[in-house]
Amino acid sequence: MTSAERAESSLDLSDALQQLDQAARDGAISATALENVKLWLTESRYAEYRDPILQHIAEEKWQTLDDVFWTVIPFGTGGRRGRMYPFGSNAINRRTIGESAQGLANYVKQQTPGGSELSCAIAYDTRHRSREFAELCAGIMVAAGFKVCFLDDYRATPQLSFAVRQKASTCGIMVTASHNPPSDNAVKVYWSTGGQVLPPHDKRIIDEVMACDAIESVDFDTALADGRIEICTAEVDERYLDAAVDCQLGGPREVKVLYSPLHGVGAFATIPLLERDGFHDVEVYQPHAEPSGDFPNVPGHVSNPENAAVFDEPIKYAKANGFDLVMATDPDADRLGVAAPLTTDTAGEWATLNGNQIGAVLTEYVLSRRQAAGTLSSQHYIVTTLVTTDLTNKIAQHYGVRCESNQLVGFKWIAGVIDREGADKFVFGTEESHGYLIGQYARDKDGPVACMLISELAAQVQADGLSLHQYLDALYLRHGYHAERLVNVFMEGSEGMANMKKLMAAFRDNPPKSLGGIPVSQVRDYANSKILPVGGGQPQPLDGPVGDLVIMDLAESGNYVAVRPSGTEPKVKFYMFTSLAAEQSQDLDKARAELNSRIDSLVNDVQAFADNLS
Repeated sequence: MTSAERAESSLDLSDALQQLDQAARDGAISATALENVKLWLTESRYAEYRDPILQHIAEEKWQTLDDVFWTVIPFGTGGRRGRMYPFGSNAINRRTIGESAQGLANYVKQQTPGGSELSCAIAYDTRHRSREFAELCAGIMVAAGFKVCFLDDYRATPQLSFAVRQKASTCGIMVTASHNPPSDNAVKVYWSTGGQVLPPHDKRIIDEVMACDAIESVDFDTALADGRIEICTAEVDERYLDAAVDCQLGGPREVKVLYSPLHGVGAFATIPLLERDGFHDVEVYQPHAEPSGDFPNVPGHVSNPENAAVFDEPIKYAKANGFDLVMATDPDADRLGVAAPLTTDTAGEWATLNGNQIGAVLTEYVLSRRQAAGTLSSQHYIVTTLVTTDLTNKIAQHYGVRCESNQLVGFKWIAGVIDREGADKFVFGTEESHGYLIGQYARDKDGPVACMLISELAAQVQADGLSLHQYLDALYLRHGYHAERLVNVFMEGSEGMANMKKLMAAFRDNPPKSLGGIPVSQVRDYANSKILPVGGGQPQPLDGPVGDLVIMDLAESGNYVAVRPSGTEPKVKFYMFTSLAAEQSQDLDKARAELNSRIDSLVNDVQAFADNLS
């Protein structure tokens, strides 16, 4: 019987289970996929998905079944994120989204004193099915006894963070997969602080998700009609803009700005905010203006402002039309990307700034303006992460403020520091992946406000007769040249996960002796809280957060390589950090060439080490 004939015939559960077992014996699906498929076929809570799963078995779609069942989709650095598929424990669908909302509701109720009012703010972006998933989450939260504040249009992640705080919500849900491909979606889960959920809550929520059997829901329109769901869009918009514009730092406003929302939500907040801050020469780049989950006019259909290629066409338009600055935010508008002319000649050569460079110039701008205004003291602090350029730390030292940098990757950790250390003395937060925050109004990175700040800086440097790149060069001359590079290595599926674990273990247990021609002096293993000398010596305790991160320090100070699995995508991320002292950086062209060559060598050596393991 052919596959087509099998698909047309009825396949009962017993036959399907036998075929599954045979597929596992043949190596067509993994053992974990086999276990998870059987659960979805035999447990009543998954009954509505049984027929399409049986159809896939009849058609012998083993690779698809393995992909969507080989694991249970976890909470990563930004919530529960993955590819959409109608069913599967490792896919985003109504069941996994519903489990996430139900698990959150169950856990929050356990943590909330009896008699307290329960509430949840919910927003969504332009991705496929985002509105559907947002309504599903709202109905589940209402059924669990929560009042829902619903942002009834495409809105940015920072607006959701703001709404949680503004409405004093018990928790929040943002339906978005941020900068991932069009195939993906996700939920980001927020605590009452407005920050994404931190330990121990994240692990306990996933325990509730895993234990979720029945998902109780109320019809969205019914709950809207009886007031259990409140549309809060206009109120949150107005108050968010009021709070955001209060973070402005003054100065000139004469600059011509081209802005791209990359087919996401960003224009809904960014354009009104820039207008409030006095920027009136702002144009939305029309090929990227349409809100669309297909992201049709960006390279590879991936709307990620970290990717310099998304700026290629906007730069051409900007050069031809006399713009001074190009900005782009990702689909949920929590990240900012920037391109600018290398000199004051807007018709000349342009280049993007990477996330570390944007963070450095904004750190300098914010601290210098605060110092000039007399509102900066040694009690103030900025926050970065372990994979953010050390240039920001040096800038903070120059202005006599603390730099809290001992954080894992993910802006939720920056938000946690703000709540731990106190928001009154918080000045600025930045991470290498294009996330930035100023002010006390939110607890997540904010693309629209970062757009406001970079526009202010662009106007100021233009008034001073400089370009943004020349402003950055001045920082290199003062603090030494710093160069960083991020390399992503994708490892899909169950086999990819096994290779990731093998690779991370190798960097911990048997690291390379040298990288880029420089000896590796020690390995910082954040999973096991140890510093391991390379070439002999006793391990030492590591004072830092616990997470799946390895940093290899090179013998030359200021040079190191960090390795970690992504918390949101199936890939390993390699971060290369190099620097020279200020006295070695006065010839910037020479310094730039030297460090670019060094980074090339680091990349080659790390790649060779990884390849030798396969």
